[in-house]
Amino acid sequence: MPLKIKSPSIIKAAGNKPKIIEEFIGRINSRTNEVSIARMKSPAGWIEPGQKPEFDEYTIVLKGELHIKTEKDEIILKEGEAVITKKGEWIQYSTPKPEGAEYIAVCLPAFSPETVNRDE
Repeated sequence: MPLKIKSPSIIKAAGNKPKIIEEFIGRINSRTNEVSIARMKSPAGWIEPGQKPEFDEYTIVLKGELHIKTEKDEIILKEGEAVITKKGEWIQYSTPKPEGAEYIAVCLPAFSPETVNRDE
């Protein structure tokens, strides 16, 4: 039977500034372990600790600009662009531009604080 999601759960975000994470599908909001789908709203100047997650992440930028630093380079995503990051790879997300960013993140398996493996 289909499960209608009436509203997202707000999840506390890591980083130097408040960021809004609205989890529509995932471990908290729908009790779904297989995948998580969330809308992120990051302010200007936001940066989170680096991480080596145990999940693949698929990200689509809806507004603004998202920067993704890897061990080798930096990827800059603008509105309408997407990226796939693979589990086990070190990455760090940030939104340095004045407009910040709004984007959708899909994680397989679902995101959890225990499997994101953030830097200390």
